[in-house]
Amino acid sequence: MNFFYLCVVAFLLCMAVHAEGFPDIEQLPSKPEFPDPLTMLSGEKVTTKEQWFQKRKPELKKLFEHYMYGIAPAAPKIEAKIVTEDKNYFGGKATKKDIEIRYGPPTTPVLHVLLIIPNKRTQPAPVFVGPNFHGNHAVVADSTLALPQVWVPKALGSVDGKATETGRGKEVDVWNIENSIARGYAVATYYAGDMDPDKNDFSDGVHAAFMKEGEKRNNQSWGTVAAWAFGMQRIVDYLVTDADLDKSKIIATGHSRLGKTAMLATAFDDRIAMAIPLQAGCGGTAPSRGKIGEPVARINKVFPHWFCDEYKKFNEQTDKLPFDQHCLVAMCAPRPVLFSNAAEDTWANPAGQFDVLAAADPVYRLLGAGGMDAKTMPETGKLVDSTLGYFIRAGKHNMALVDWNAFLDFADKHLGKPK
Repeated sequence: MNFFYLCVVAFLLCMAVHAEGFPDIEQLPSKPEFPDPLTMLSGEKVTTKEQWFQKRKPELKKLFEHYMYGIAPAAPKIEAKIVTEDKNYFGGKATKKDIEIRYGPPTTPVLHVLLIIPNKRTQPAPVFVGPNFHGNHAVVADSTLALPQVWVPKALGSVDGKATETGRGKEVDVWNIENSIARGYAVATYYAGDMDPDKNDFSDGVHAAFMKEGEKRNNQSWGTVAAWAFGMQRIVDYLVTDADLDKSKIIATGHSRLGKTAMLATAFDDRIAMAIPLQAGCGGTAPSRGKIGEPVARINKVFPHWFCDEYKKFNEQTDKLPFDQHCLVAMCAPRPVLFSNAAEDTWANPAGQFDVLAAADPVYRLLGAGGMDAKTMPETGKLVDSTLGYFIRAGKHNMALVDWNAFLDFADKHLGKPK
């Protein structure tokens, strides 16, 4: 009887904590190793597909929102307008659509999307979607694309936070869009700063637009990575309506901090068929518990706006996190995920990223989706193309043609070659 009474009291205390929110860091147990993705916060084991989709996956989403990325607004209705369309792009190889997407309150910044679709096809095209760092004008050599009207970083000839003509076409070799077109894939990209400029200021982006009068930010308010991912999801709102595209073959990608964005957007949006984050590192594809590369304390100090303030509590206590990035990968199951890295980019912790994929494998196996077939990291230049895939090449922290060719080979394997 006493034992039963103690169990009831413990249960009620647990429920009381969760009625107010998840436990504070002091109440979380230390777990130096990766937490089991198939164990609920309560300790309940997940042994069926139904438990995963109905209980554990929704719980993980709430955990990531509460402790790391912050809570984004509910999806608003979008209004999309094709501003210009050029059906003779790349010398007739493609069609370009310059699209404006409006959503949310009237003060919400307009999202400008560059969509390029291959003309030589017999079916709707699969499409890569991802944010860019400096503006759509930089990813192709096209004098008709407008320069961003919002703040841009100090690069590609920008002056006082404003883009200039100097930056036009400077990232053609980063995005290599003509190469994807030749392989039968469409590409949609947008300037991340249209959602939120990459600086520690929440007054000039989407956050301010969605802030209610008198409302103040709190520990669970969404950060910039969540805002960029929110933008990708609004683009997906449009992509699934475009008859030129295959809405079942949407692939999220991005480099570095924008790889974190692609990973988060895919985990939180089942309409995205595949995630290919490139060199996403800490806060994306590398473990928070990692001992190599960028640590949580450093990323929160240098980029305090990327994540919610709750994440900062774990700067020196990452062992208290009730998840790690393998759980974000697991949320994508059964959809394919490819981690891509460079050998010299130790700051992104390539070996730790391999461990993250391996730790997500049990969830994929439970769902009958395959998993990570490799037992050890592959040699440079060799693509592991299992459902959980891995690629590492020679070189440094950048996005290049060799990366895109690996992306395309992986997509061909799992989505089928475009026709």
